[in-house]
Amino acid sequence: MLPYGRQSITDTDVQAVTKVLLGEWLTTGPMVGSFEAELARWTGGVPCLAVTSGTAALHVAYAAAGVGPGDEVITSPLTFVATAATAAMRGGRVVFADVQPDTGNLDPASVESLAGDNTKAITAVDYAGHPADYDELRAIADRTGAVLIGDAAHSLGSRYKDRPVGEQADLTTFSFFPTKTVTTAEGGAVAVRDHDRYVRAARFRNHGLVRDPAEQRDPGHGGWHQEVHDFGLNYRLPDVLCALGLSQLRRLERFRARRIELVARYNALLGDLPGLTLPARRPYTTPCWHLYPVRVRDGRRREVYERMRAEGIGVQVNYIPAYWHPVFEDLGYRRGICPEAESYYAEQLSLPLFPDLTDQQQDEVVDRLRAILG
Repeated sequence: MLPYGRQSITDTDVQAVTKVLLGEWLTTGPMVGSFEAELARWTGGVPCLAVTSGTAALHVAYAAAGVGPGDEVITSPLTFVATAATAAMRGGRVVFADVQPDTGNLDPASVESLAGDNTKAITAVDYAGHPADYDELRAIADRTGAVLIGDAAHSLGSRYKDRPVGEQADLTTFSFFPTKTVTTAEGGAVAVRDHDRYVRAARFRNHGLVRDPAEQRDPGHGGWHQEVHDFGLNYRLPDVLCALGLSQLRRLERFRARRIELVARYNALLGDLPGLTLPARRPYTTPCWHLYPVRVRDGRRREVYERMRAEGIGVQVNYIPAYWHPVFEDLGYRRGICPEAESYYAEQLSLPLFPDLTDQQQDEVVDRLRAILG
């Protein structure tokens, strides 16, 4: 089965991991800081904190933003459920705004109609690697006093108006799952612009521990003393995985170039195929494409999905609208609240896209798709 996404692992990655395994540190050690510093080069210098997954990154971001019981968090339903679930787990009330029919990104007009005094955070999702419309969303966040969060699980290496993703939002989250642009096996990170939020995020990923005596309520017990002022969790990404991530980041430019090249080939090879809508790109963005999401029209998405997979092409659907999951249905969410997102989902299909995909393999994907739709 040719997968829709796959990691790219080289001997250099293996050597980086082996060196840590044979050294003094496995958990939190010097590779964590090195990885975070290298990642910050891709966020325009915004400081980064490595965590155990993209889901953990979202949870940390909501904690740093101060999301608590009853706070409204506006986000997109066209995303993996974690974007909304982690806000709900903080006690937030998730409000789903609709998406743009061409990019699948959060529609600022829909957000504008929903945002108000109770809005604590607005979480954009850079769907497929295409940056959201951050300037418009920033204006809404500033008007309402909300924190702007970017779920950039798909978009590390992308640019918005000549600025790297990670600069635009107050907090930006990344995922390093194997299908993403770079991988640490499991892992994620949060880029944090504000110092106070950075401190809250750093504490939350480490049980909420306060180790600086100057900030403790009852210092003076000795060098071992530490306190918890607010509950946190163990979301620390270990040294051994940060070594893999650092090695991967050093190839990110090559990964990005190959993904852009493959998307251009798909566009050229599929542009005239009836019944297919290709992904859009805003002229002021440079996506580092994570997915190649096409829309299969005329009610044929399921047929194409099943026939492609039967022939060894591992296409995928991304994503079931978040509020369709029973956990949100049980909270009172009903289908129909975001018609554009539901329409997008009904036709969406992700074709294989990863740096090691060869031109020959891509041609095979195109040939199989043409045989079905042509």
